Amino acid sequence: MNLTRQIEAILYLKARPLALEELARLSRAPQAEVLSALIELLTDYSHRDSALEVVESTQGYALQLKPEYEHLVHRIAPAELGVGALRTLAVIALKGPISQRRLVELRGSGVYDQVRELVEKNFITKNKEDDSRTYRLRVTEKFYQYFAVEDVAALLADDKQMELLAGA
Repeated sequence: MNLTRQIEAILYLKARPLALEELARLSRAPQAEVLSALIELLTDYSHRDSALEVVESTQGYALQLKPEYEHLVHRIAPAELGVGALRTLAVIALKGPISQRRLVELRGSGVYDQVRELVEKNFITKNKEDDSRTYRLRVTEKFYQYFAVEDVAALLADDKQMELLAGA
């Protein structure tokens, strides 16, 4: 199997930045060979007339939609989240993983419906805490991909997200 195409497939399937070490582990190949495959993949995508690109960031390498096509994501597959759900999602992203009990303390009892909606739309996961009646909530890979952020700190740099959080 061609290592370059295998790395491309891994980046596609994981849908988030991956460090060289993780790519080597997932592909079961030495890091030096993975790095060579990445360089080949980066070069290949830089010469393609494609809506996708391979980028390197502080978190690693990712296969992503080029910025000029991001409007299609929101038009074709909108999240259709209400303001309350977006604010709840912002709190989970910033304080997560967070217990559902703590989230209710911060946002009120209306979060139960919002959490259900966010789980259904795959923006968060909800897992039972050990020896407790409450759940632990955390954002998913879809959250990072949909909102085009590499980490939660990037949310704080965006003025629109800051306005959203001000209502939380």
